[in-house]
Amino acid sequence: MQKAQKGFTLIELMIVVAIIGILAAIAVPAYQNYTLKARFTEVVNGLAPYKLAVEVCAQDGTCSTGPAAFNGAVGVAAGVPNAGAITAGFPAAGVAPAVPTAFNPLGVTVALAGAVATLTAVPNAFNGIVVGDTLIYTGTLGADGRVTWVVDAAAGCRTRAAGTIC
Repeated sequence: MQKAQKGFTLIELMIVVAIIGILAAIAVPAYQNYTLKARFTEVVNGLAPYKLAVEVCAQDGTCSTGPAAFNGAVGVAAGVPNAGAITAGFPAAGVAPAVPTAFNPLGVTVALAGAVATLTAVPNAFNGIVVGDTLIYTGTLGADGRVTWVVDAAAGCRTRAAGTIC
């Protein structure tokens, strides 16, 4: 009696390797974009106090046009620190922080014009995030007193070649 051979043929093994290669070619770029999005959440979360300050000052009427007037309102808006307190502990512009981070409090600007607030965050170049990955929130004050925030389509974090990270 002849014994039946066991195992895989060369073509079967090559098909499996080709399938794994195709899956890896799709998965690796998707994973890299996913990790970049995860790192960018630091910038998104860093803008939360600014958004809160705009919402509070819009509701209590302390908002007025211009960044200087907004900075004054930030100091009393539900415990949100003013510009001096926000930048305290951070080095002067042009000096790298002791522990590098993506969020750059010195790169945040606030503009108020009528019922529209614009928050712009220019991140630090850090761990795959570049300075061009700006985040721009546009907030519109509704008749009910609520501020509706949307990410501006022209923001650098929206126009990345590999896909959006914000």
